[in-house]
Amino acid sequence: MTTDFIVHLARETMLTALLLAAPILLVATVVSLLINIAQVMTSIQEHTVATVPRIAVMAISILLLLPWMLRKLMDFTIQLFGDFHRCLG
Repeated sequence: MTTDFIVHLARETMLTALLLAAPILLVATVVSLLINIAQVMTSIQEHTVATVPRIAVMAISILLLLPWMLRKLMDFTIQLFGDFHRCLG
């Protein structure tokens, strides 16, 4: 197993993890920003007002994105197992 292969494997792993986490983090950021703007405009500073909608929207986005995320993860796993012949040979 060469150093180049390990670097390539680490890069692909990090890229896949970032690609899977980015949509959920983006949705959480946008919802948090909108809720915070609404809280500033209405002067309601209750923590549950910010937390509950964010968790609900993240759960909905995970449910909607789950098939896409599983396909990406399966593609990565198949590619990973397919590359084992290069590191063993």
